[in-house]
Amino acid sequence: MTENRDLAAREMFELVRSSLSRRRILQAAGLGSVAVVAAACGASGDDGSSTASAAPSAEDLSDAEKTLLWSTWPGYMDTDEKSGSRPTLDAFTKQTGINVTYTEDVNDNNEFYAKVRTQLEQGQPIDRDLVVLTDWMAALWINSGFAQKLDKSIMPNAANVIPKLASVAFDPGREYTLPWQSGFGLFGWNKAKLKELIGTDTLTSVDQLFNPALKGRVTVLSEMRDTMGIIMAWQGNDPSNFTEDQFMQGIDALRAQIDNGHIRSVEGNSYMGDMQSGNVVAVIGWSGDVIQLGSDFGVALPESGGTLWTDNMLIPPLAEHKKNAELIMNHYYDPEVAAKVAAYVQYITPVQGAQEAMKTVDPALVDNEWIFPTAQTLDRSYVFMELTAEQDLAYQRAFQKAIGN
Repeated sequence: MTENRDLAAREMFELVRSSLSRRRILQAAGLGSVAVVAAACGASGDDGSSTASAAPSAEDLSDAEKTLLWSTWPGYMDTDEKSGSRPTLDAFTKQTGINVTYTEDVNDNNEFYAKVRTQLEQGQPIDRDLVVLTDWMAALWINSGFAQKLDKSIMPNAANVIPKLASVAFDPGREYTLPWQSGFGLFGWNKAKLKELIGTDTLTSVDQLFNPALKGRVTVLSEMRDTMGIIMAWQGNDPSNFTEDQFMQGIDALRAQIDNGHIRSVEGNSYMGDMQSGNVVAVIGWSGDVIQLGSDFGVALPESGGTLWTDNMLIPPLAEHKKNAELIMNHYYDPEVAAKVAAYVQYITPVQGAQEAMKTVDPALVDNEWIFPTAQTLDRSYVFMELTAEQDLAYQRAFQKAIGN
């Protein structure tokens, strides 16, 4: 039965790929899944660069309405553990009078896109002034005309973006986005439970992750690029430059571990709750998330390599408080503010000067590899290969099929 399913998946992959070579991408939107629709809506040049169209704008009410609606991922803001307050957000409100409704409702890029896609496509507001999306999803929004150009005159601190991220293929010159945080796709684990089950409190390889003793206690990410990147690297392939056959080889390995019950679930940010409860012992997860769980949990790049990504701030169409959004982006590009956020979230900060500011904020973190990685650490990670719309559609469909969607 497994061989038949594998053959069916490969045939589906070839069908989607070949049909897309003959038809326009937007005509493929009827294929079904959220991931497929998300991929199909993008448009890019032959070199993968942005071909953005202008997003509709609304009357900016920022001067009259001191409010801001921000959607982002969990665990992405400095928080006072006792009071639950968010110090850098509170400081922004005190300085500007702008009250921020900060909502952690981005659990997975495709899942979030599904919430707002109909409104975006029908030219309706999504009741958010600022969203945080991973590179590939930010590219889709820009190329689809779902992002507004930034007014850099309002945000002089934007010049503090680190040079490596100052201009990217999907947003040359950062006209539509600013990086929020970067991080690694890697291993996270419960040290005590891992030692109890496999005899060591350190997880270094995918072979260990797939140790039969961990059956039913493993979760992997629903973000295709992170899970598949780590699996392909383990198989000896390069996630930054791979073939269809190599990708499908990774799909076969993933499906085998799901079908035999070794992988308990495929999740977005919600895996953190399962780790805290003890239901999950080991994960393919995200660096800052696992570090935030505390010293009872381990975090490491696989010896075969992890993934490297960036999440970006973006102003959606018809946002009613665009200037307020630009002001808060400017606030978080102040090096001292960026250092305070980084000290809590433990992700890679994209702001020049934050490492120097960290000497005052928390000297113990100045040389922290997860916030300010060295070249050696970065060399142990891969940026997932840039995909054409056709490739993304086919790979996402194969991945969704493998995880049972």
